[in-house]
Amino acid sequence: MTSWRTGGCRLGSHRVVRPSGALPQAADVLDVSLPAWDNELVIAVERLNIDAASFEQLLSIGEDVALQVAAIVAARGKMQNPVTGSGGMLLGRVVAIGPCYDGPIHGAAVGARLATLASLTLTPLALERIDAVQPQNHQLEVVATAILPPSAPVSLLPDDLADVLCLAVLDVCGAPAHTARLVERLPDGASVVIIGTGKAGLLSLAAARATRPDLRLYALDRYEAAIDDAIRAGLADEGAAVDATDALAVRRVVERWTDGHFADLVLHMASLPATEMAAIVA
Repeated sequence: MTSWRTGGCRLGSHRVVRPSGALPQAADVLDVSLPAWDNELVIAVERLNIDAASFEQLLSIGEDVALQVAAIVAARGKMQNPVTGSGGMLLGRVVAIGPCYDGPIHGAAVGARLATLASLTLTPLALERIDAVQPQNHQLEVVATAILPPSAPVSLLPDDLADVLCLAVLDVCGAPAHTARLVERLPDGASVVIIGTGKAGLLSLAAARATRPDLRLYALDRYEAAIDDAIRAGLADEGAAVDATDALAVRRVVERWTDGHFADLVLHMASLPATEMAAIVA
């Protein structure tokens, strides 16, 4: 870029339009104007990965998802679903790095491929167009510009993994990491139930299996095919297709699996509302 604005906040608060005093994630509207501040990273966005709960909510309305996303971004300067409050992440390439940027990819080359680990709820986003919507993986192919402050986590992408896979893994990277920490504390042969075998659920099953091979791992999902995939991959010892909004049905299945002892740990990965009670009673 030929010019940079100066005096930007490390947390990106200079991008907040309203309300005054808010940080970007809590803001109603963000400023997406250029030129960028000299501590910012400018990204040419190629793909948006909308979080599962948000995407499912947009689908449930029955209107075109691309039109809904475009309207949200136009109104807010970021992708933050007003119903779920959630966003997602993005994939793109470095366009410019401010001379004062000292964030996670300081020193990266222009053109480097990256994915943001900071949520879209705090990422200023100027959306030019949406070329395709991919409901199967909750992703949109787009032409857009995003801006990150130096405090926002971001990762350069490996060359040997497909874009769709990179986004799927990085989008939920916190879930398997936290799962590994939790299962380390369990007694020998403990029972772990994971509700929801989407991206986060499968990776968490894999993390549990790798960290503690002695554990009994059980998977619950509303789709039989998802359960079959988890078992076929060796990630779950047993599984069942159960609607997790039916807490008592979940309880009966887990009671049978554990001979009445119930689970030592339940991890809730479902993207549907009214499923939390199932995790508690299991």
